[in-house]
Amino acid sequence: MSCTGPAAISMKILVAGELNVDLVLQNYSSFPALGREVLVEDVSLMLGSASAICAAALAKLGDEVSFIGKVGEDAWGDLCLKSLSGAAVDCSLVLIDPALKTGITVSITSSTDRALVTYLGSIAELRAGDIQDRYLKQFDHLHVSSFFLQKGLRAELKSVLARAREYGLTTSLDPGFDPEDIWGPDLVDVLREVDVFLPNEIELKAVTRERRESDALRALENRRTLVVAKLGAHGCMAMENGIVISMPGFPITPIDTTGAGDTFNAGFLHAWLHKAGLSEAMRFGSACAALSTLACGGTGSQPTAAQASEFMARYASAQNERGLGAGL
Repeated sequence: MSCTGPAAISMKILVAGELNVDLVLQNYSSFPALGREVLVEDVSLMLGSASAICAAALAKLGDEVSFIGKVGEDAWGDLCLKSLSGAAVDCSLVLIDPALKTGITVSITSSTDRALVTYLGSIAELRAGDIQDRYLKQFDHLHVSSFFLQKGLRAELKSVLARAREYGLTTSLDPGFDPEDIWGPDLVDVLREVDVFLPNEIELKAVTRERRESDALRALENRRTLVVAKLGAHGCMAMENGIVISMPGFPITPIDTTGAGDTFNAGFLHAWLHKAGLSEAMRFGSACAALSTLACGGTGSQPTAAQASEFMARYASAQNERGLGAGL
């Protein structure tokens, strides 16, 4: 039985991250510019945040997922908690602070890309002290997203990851985009305590100041961290033992790309934590990401492990029928 199949043993994963709602403005007639008004085809208010979307995807794949973060005592916070609980994510560690406003991201999307505008609010308020040792001891893996948005956690994240390692957890980090476009050196320093780093193409190049993905992967080599770069429709890329491995994406017609990278994270981590090989984990993550684009919002079309495996099998069969080989 494949480690990515429905009979895989559940892993206990703690996601420490930001919580916010997404206001998704879908399929713009033209991208908005100052002084102009444009129309969109649809609008939705739903669970957002890279961390929460990844947590929901991991739970959908069959892992045992808990979330720690902060929300305000408001309707947006209620929506986040209700949505996460409905996705089978344990929210008992989420802190509700009546002095805060829950964050919100306005996502202006098309079938090929998106732009984001975010009010941080509670997003920036999680602290290292909130992630207590007694929590870490209960889990197999710690995942953190949105390094640059989590301003309260950023300065002490390395110490949190080190504590997790002391208790035997593996760790992963998705940096997200730096809205200040500074890309400070502290992120590279934090990677010394990270097992899996999951940037997208833009983030990878910005962090390293390298123009080519392969050079950027080599620049981040620290003998500890596995770097897996997400390349959107072009798939993903990683480096193992000094050798760059590329995995093409699956051809699919997306409806909404919101959260596809976060669902890739979940798919890759699910396979990796169940001891899949690097190429297999990359392929499984790519399948999960592709399937997640078939509905509006980050969580509307996230697959189960069985659905992702079936999707990969159908694609391989179609490739065989076309005489193109079973591999990607």
